Amino acid sequence: GAVAGVVQDTLPRGGLSTPPVASGAASARLLRTSGGQIMDRNPSPPPPSREEDEASGDCIGSTVYSKHWLFGVLSGLIQLVTPENTKSSSDDEEQQMELDEDMENEICRVWDMSMDEDVALFLQEFNAPDIFMGVLAKSRCPRLREICVGILGNMACFQEICVSISSDKNLGCYCSVCMIQTLLLCWKQAEVASVWVERIREHPAIYDSICFIMSSSTNVDLLVKVGEVVDKLFDLDEKLMLEWAGNGALQPVDQPQEDSEERPVFKIVPSILEAAKQIRSEHLEGLDVYMHILQLLTTEDDGIQAIVQCPNTGKDTWNLLFDLACNEFCQSDDPPIILQEQKTVLASVFSVLFSMYASEAEEANLKIENVELPLIDSLVRVLQNLEQCQKKPENSANSKTEETKKSDLTQDDFHLKILKDISCEFLSFIFQELTKETVTQGLKEGQLNKQKCSYAFQNLLPFYSPMVEDFLKILREVDKTLADDLEESFPSLKVQT
Repeated sequence: GAVAGVVQDTLPRGGLSTPPVASGAASARLLRTSGGQIMDRNPSPPPPSREEDEASGDCIGSTVYSKHWLFGVLSGLIQLVTPENTKSSSDDEEQQMELDEDMENEICRVWDMSMDEDVALFLQEFNAPDIFMGVLAKSRCPRLREICVGILGNMACFQEICVSISSDKNLGCYCSVCMIQTLLLCWKQAEVASVWVERIREHPAIYDSICFIMSSSTNVDLLVKVGEVVDKLFDLDEKLMLEWAGNGALQPVDQPQEDSEERPVFKIVPSILEAAKQIRSEHLEGLDVYMHILQLLTTEDDGIQAIVQCPNTGKDTWNLLFDLACNEFCQSDDPPIILQEQKTVLASVFSVLFSMYASEAEEANLKIENVELPLIDSLVRVLQNLEQCQKKPENSANSKTEETKKSDLTQDDFHLKILKDISCEFLSFIFQELTKETVTQGLKEGQLNKQKCSYAFQNLLPFYSPMVEDFLKILREVDKTLADDLEESFPSLKVQT
């Protein structure tokens, strides 16, 4: 619980992606509503005194912020986490969870000031990140840790500082939780991505911490950020992905039972599933990230094995994705345009389901039964809606320029094409696996009829002709009239009777 508590409590709650502004006054203006009311926010930095104005040497860069005042705040922060102040009995442990109001106001002013690049560079020059990291490692006060993460987050918005923080060799001296917090702030900078991959390799404990967060946290924003990091790591480093996929697969035989209870063995796939379940109804983009992580795993045989080798894990993965594909996304009462929102997550879901379905015949542990008809129904409905989504409106009221429209449509077409390709490949594979009993049941229950079969054939031909012909042979044994009608509608089919 300690790891989860630290990470959840230190999640930045404001302004990490806010562009830096020139002064506290400008920051205040940004946070005013259109009605003139002031939104709740951290207090602005104190206005400079006349003496400070006159002593220009005390100013930080081109700002009017005082160096001496900032040094005083940082010194006070250091005092809060010095050994004599962090050692405590149970009597004053509760007091350590509280932050003095005056100190909170002072540090919050630094948080606001850190949006200014001159201030951020000044903090970096005097090793302030080490102070903030020390607070994350030692302080028990959630509010204090939150503020320090916020300051680090503002500083990490500037590339030079982000690279410096990520490259700091002393970073490895801190606990894995602190490293994860810093990773969440810095990883989006392309220049430091490879640095973080190597750093994670050097500190295997990060794997356990990330899995613990995914499997136990209820903080949706945190789960999304951690998912984005894992997705990026797997995309950047296939070797790391496979190492993580194999972690915890087999527990050492000589490990004592009591040790296994004290140190749980984390597996990456169950952790991903828990996170996906937690955010599925609250954050579509976050769910998309976790489905893409699973899709990346299925690009390698060892990754598929990590999903299907354990009966419970394979079953849980299939059940979650099957429910998403057949009971949640692109339902019969949804407008076709809904696919524009769901296209990428559906592509990942279908891709993983396809990989698992195709491997089922070889896997004794994974039993997938009676799933073909619901999947056919879902896949055909997706293909029908795709056609509607890909129709271009003749007159668009959109005020975008023609060039912007073309760019957007090209991007949309690209993702819709990926979804169509995966859907067709999956559907063709299911068609060739259908039995006479399943086709009979599909005709009786309505998942298979002339309209749906025609629409499926229209999308599958001519690329998947052998699979369609195999299906038509089975269909002829069950309903010869329907098979003849379909063959007449699609003359290219050559079915030997």
